[in-house]
Amino acid sequence: MNISKAKATDLIKGSKGKFINVKFVKKNGDLRTMTGRTGVYKSKHAPLTGEGLKYNPNDYGLVGIFDAQNKGYRMVNINTLQELTLEGQTYQIGSN
Repeated sequence: MNISKAKATDLIKGSKGKFINVKFVKKNGDLRTMTGRTGVYKSKHAPLTGEGLKYNPNDYGLVGIFDAQNKGYRMVNINTLQELTLEGQTYQIGSN
């Protein structure tokens, strides 16, 4: 199923802590597949400092996801997102 980048962003942010798979192009050009979830506010593997981000991820088309494999917080660029899997449904991300 094809969806827009805006719909993909809504699905990721609305996943309410459920695990998702994303496939995107990293900043260095490599293709990356990541399993993670949103809504993780505390982890023994990636402790929070209480400072918060020094920028607004929405301004840069980014969405924060806790990477389940590498145990850390990662930013996914919505503009390079190619595929999203949520609740067993795989979505292809369109260019709009």
